[in-house]
Amino acid sequence: MNSTKFLFLHKQIAGWLRLLSKCVLLLASVFIISMQPAYAGLDNDLSDGNIFVVYAGNGSLVPAKETLTQSLAEHKPIFLAFYVDDSSDSKRYAISISRVQEFYGRIVEIIPINVDTILPKETYDSTEPGYYYSGGVPQVVVFNQSGQVVLNKKGQVPFEEIDDEFRKMLDLLPRIETTQLKRRAFNEFSSELAR
Repeated sequence: MNSTKFLFLHKQIAGWLRLLSKCVLLLASVFIISMQPAYAGLDNDLSDGNIFVVYAGNGSLVPAKETLTQSLAEHKPIFLAFYVDDSSDSKRYAISISRVQEFYGRIVEIIPINVDTILPKETYDSTEPGYYYSGGVPQVVVFNQSGQVVLNKKGQVPFEEIDDEFRKMLDLLPRIETTQLKRRAFNEFSSELAR
């Protein structure tokens, strides 16, 4: 008689467990189906990862090889670019920063700074990126070999303007006296953005 009760109780528990597992599976399926996908893209302010990898095809920019302090101490020309991964303006400008690296990456220190990583302080030293950040992205700051700022602008600063500063600084011929440099597309997405 005990074995009959035990068998009956075992079947009841097994039935309830099956029902419970089906309910959990149904709830999980409904939850997964109802989730909204991340609609991050070039034209919105949603984050979809490192902008240099996604929009410029150039993950070698981040992290920077050297800090601002190191580059200033070594008297290198510096290109400092402030950005945020979840800014459509920064996403659009990523290709321009990559272009600067393409032409000047061997002789100029390229330092992209995600402004979210700048620790808030009352004052910054002139060797810290926060000293130069003016509150908007993208922002470009170009230093000559003496550590003097020769260009400091917010917004979509044209490559040609940055190129002119580097040409003066590095004693290169003006753009009108040299053949036009054409950029090679290194992936389909970046070549679409460059047009």
